[in-house]
Amino acid sequence: MIVKLAVASVKHRLGSFVGTLLTAFLAVALIAGSGLLLWSVLTAGPGSDRFGGADAVVAGHRSITLTTEEDKGDKVKVKTKDERLTGAEPLPSAVVETVAGTPGVTAAIADYAFPVALDFGGAPLRAPDAATVAHGWASAEVTPYPLSDGAAPRPGEVVIQGGFGVRVGQTVRVTSRSGVRELRVSGVVGGDVPGQAAVFVADSQVAEVSGLTGPTAVAVRGSEAGLTALRDRLGDTATVHTGADKVTADLPGAVPDYIGAISIFGFVLGITGFAAVFVLTGTVSLAVRQRLRELAMLRTAGATPRQLRGMLRLEITLVTLVAAVPALPTGIVVAELVAARFRELGAVPPQFTVSLNVPVLIASVLAGLLVTVSATGIAARRATRIAPTQALRETVTAGHVGWVPRVVAAVVLAGGAAAVLTLVPLGGQFGMGMGFVSCSLLLCAVAALGPIAVGALTAVVSRLGAVTGVLGRLAGAMTRAESRRVVGVAIPLTLMFAINATMLLNGDILTKVTADQQAARTATATVRVAATNAPGLPLTTAAEVASLSEVTGSAATVGTRVVVDEGGKPEDYAAQGLRTTGEQALDLGVTAGELPLQDGTVAVSGPLAEARGWKMGDRPVFWLADGTRADLTVVGVYANWRGFGDLVLPAGLVAAHDPRGLVGALYLRGPADLAEKVGERWPTLAATGAADPKAGTADVQNQQAAWELMVVISLGFTAIAVVNTFAIATGARRREFADLRLAGATARQLHRMLGRETFITVVVALVLGCLISGAVVGTFSVAQDGQWRLFAEPVRYLALIAGVGLLGLVAGAVPARLVIKRRSLPALNG
Repeated sequence: MIVKLAVASVKHRLGSFVGTLLTAFLAVALIAGSGLLLWSVLTAGPGSDRFGGADAVVAGHRSITLTTEEDKGDKVKVKTKDERLTGAEPLPSAVVETVAGTPGVTAAIADYAFPVALDFGGAPLRAPDAATVAHGWASAEVTPYPLSDGAAPRPGEVVIQGGFGVRVGQTVRVTSRSGVRELRVSGVVGGDVPGQAAVFVADSQVAEVSGLTGPTAVAVRGSEAGLTALRDRLGDTATVHTGADKVTADLPGAVPDYIGAISIFGFVLGITGFAAVFVLTGTVSLAVRQRLRELAMLRTAGATPRQLRGMLRLEITLVTLVAAVPALPTGIVVAELVAARFRELGAVPPQFTVSLNVPVLIASVLAGLLVTVSATGIAARRATRIAPTQALRETVTAGHVGWVPRVVAAVVLAGGAAAVLTLVPLGGQFGMGMGFVSCSLLLCAVAALGPIAVGALTAVVSRLGAVTGVLGRLAGAMTRAESRRVVGVAIPLTLMFAINATMLLNGDILTKVTADQQAARTATATVRVAATNAPGLPLTTAAEVASLSEVTGSAATVGTRVVVDEGGKPEDYAAQGLRTTGEQALDLGVTAGELPLQDGTVAVSGPLAEARGWKMGDRPVFWLADGTRADLTVVGVYANWRGFGDLVLPAGLVAAHDPRGLVGALYLRGPADLAEKVGERWPTLAATGAADPKAGTADVQNQQAAWELMVVISLGFTAIAVVNTFAIATGARRREFADLRLAGATARQLHRMLGRETFITVVVALVLGCLISGAVVGTFSVAQDGQWRLFAEPVRYLALIAGVGLLGLVAGAVPARLVIKRRSLPALNG
């Protein structure tokens, strides 16, 4: 009986379920799309195997692993954490000899892998979506790169991949950390490994060109018994990789890294999941609230509360399942579009693809069902338990719900937000994520307060609307009397503004702080020198430029990554190698200690020093890009670290242990014509003004672009949800509008009254949204540089307010115009 009643109800009331169906469709689609993205990066393979012609590959450690023990009383809990390195540790010659001398091993081919930059005729040569990696020619026999033209390289020659478009006999410039060389192209290889382009130099010259003290890997051919014996002989000295694991022995940077993508897509799922739950709950609750009269009549006819709750749950289940049918393919399309955009931004590896997974799609539907059914159960609980007469009365006047549980829930949620904002270091790498968490908690607190918070604010705003005349006073009275209806419409609008404003404004502030600190760092410099056709210039070249007689001071920076022991957990930090001469050309804002650095020393950023409790003279443990352990003495703490790095090490140390090892920027002090003199002597270098607005902010701008994409996703979903909520709330008032028309009100008067009601609702929503986002954004700003800001770009902030406000006004006006038509009002038909 209940099933038939539910099915009949859905069939005959399709119009009333359109709003809920649309919201469920969007929620399931977004959850499915973000779930597929997260699943895809979690299960993404390590990439193609460059060592396809080898049975095994011997390599050094590719990650730093730390193990800690925690005494639990009755047992000891062992935790192991690891962090992937960005470089490859060279193997000592003894390891190569050990591999070659192991019984059962028939061949041991040393592989020197190192990144290079190529240019031909003054134009850079880059393979699309691929890193250019050079090797010794000997390793070509175990890779998928057959020689298609020319001959093997001799000293002074190079073999390159066919995709570069350079012919045999032409000359290319090769830049590596050891210097810049002009090499003749002796041959061209075919084949392809996605994500990396191949270059081969002569074996007798590979150590000189690479700057490596030994091979980065050894390709092995041999029997299974020989490989087993090899593992026993090497022990912990090196790792023997076989099968699909061989790809992990390749040079980091040439192998796709999905760690950052996991964080990004996990956050996308968090945002869409929160918005879906928040909006779905509000929409379903509002829909149930609008059916109080119908439920009361069914109660009067003899239906029990249990039967009504079962009917409502079955109805929403049918609606959600119908919505899921188009939602799942839409979610797949959304995932593909988002993945394509993130590939363009470089936030995910270029070879990343979306993997379809049926369990993820089913879980998305189940998640949508769980939210809608739970929200229906909660909303229906009171609606079906109160007396039918009271339910009928509440269709005319607002019902009264106990405020104590609401206040308690709101206090707990607001307390959680305050704890996040005050106890979590928002200036660190998790600041943006924690900003979203605190904003979400504050939104839930406002939603928990419901009519209490919104009603109080509506009382103030509605009285301001009284200055517009009788209709303004009537609209104010209506919004005050129906504060629960205002809650249902205003809260989604508040969500739309607060979440998106928090993400956008925090990103703007981070970009501004980074740019300000970059400007402060370079304020003392006259010229900034960088390579035009390469990612950097060798340290030797930077030293030559800095030795010009006109140069009075210089600072060369070499970007790298350094792993720090965070209490048993290895964490990766951006760092810079720094070499200075003469007058100060780079101002890091030193707050303790002094620069320049000497061998065996390190300077740290203020936030990192505070987080780790480091003081002058401490000797923390670091692991450099290739895994080399370095115990360095802290000799300085600096403030201008944004867009630069949390650690500053001697440039020579960094260049020796980072496979790239190139100077990203060279800052010089000298006369006004210094840039011209540098350009005349080194035409392949770009000498510009030191105040480069893009320098140091590329990573932040890419991150901001990723955040903006998330905002677009969230904004689109919440915008449709806002329009949908307004439509549901307005459609439920058809009887009320009919009574007003019968009482003599004209359609024009109803439109004007509803316009004022919508305006009051929108203002209430925006005020709440501004308060929530202001609390989060202001705290986030203080955590960055001590300055309180509500926004960094006033135009963007005002545009967001105007856009959300306009959407709310349009969302209220359109359904009102449709509902107030004479033929649509029940009492006026015919």
